[in-house]
Amino acid sequence: MQASSSDVKSSGSAINWDVLEKVIVVLLLGTLAMRLVPSALAAGHYQNWLLLLSEACVVLFVLLRRGTSQISLRPTDWALGFGGTLAPLLVNPSSDSPLLPVALCGFLMLLGLAVQLYAKFTLRRSFGIIAANRGVKVNGPYRIVRHPMYAGYVMTHVGFLLSGPTLWNLAVYAVALGLNIRRLIAEERVLIADPAYQDMCRKVRSRLLPYVF
Repeated sequence: MQASSSDVKSSGSAINWDVLEKVIVVLLLGTLAMRLVPSALAAGHYQNWLLLLSEACVVLFVLLRRGTSQISLRPTDWALGFGGTLAPLLVNPSSDSPLLPVALCGFLMLLGLAVQLYAKFTLRRSFGIIAANRGVKVNGPYRIVRHPMYAGYVMTHVGFLLSGPTLWNLAVYAVALGLNIRRLIAEERVLIADPAYQDMCRKVRSRLLPYVF
């Protein structure tokens, strides 16, 4: 799972790719806001606000993060990065037919958001959506699974889906989950060249869900 030098770009050129990444995620967040805010205002579905907050946190940390010295230039890695980020933004606003009490769905979304933020604050400015080496963190939630942010995303998405299930939203989140699993594997292909990450893999066996994956 070693990344070749032709697949990874270093130094100044990588910073230019970082700028492109930041511009695109801001545009994606804008499209989500245009879809969720009118529905939230009209129907009072607060879970729409929670989802928008969750996705806005992703964009905020992308904007604040430091430049990377090593980022993948594989087209498939960029497709996975933006696909995994874009797919959840395609959901429809929550419906009026929740499978579980909306309060419980909201709690699950908040729990997922808390896990995401815990992971992001642990990373601090070492965060991005394209496979890259921005430093290896081994504390906080990274002592439990190697990709706790993705675990938080799943909890938030499940909570939103249960608050107003539709076949479209189910399909969107299924695609997002598949892309993000491929995405975290791509991240590990880049990170595994770092001895610190090799040591982390020996200590933390699970990627996403303890004792399962």
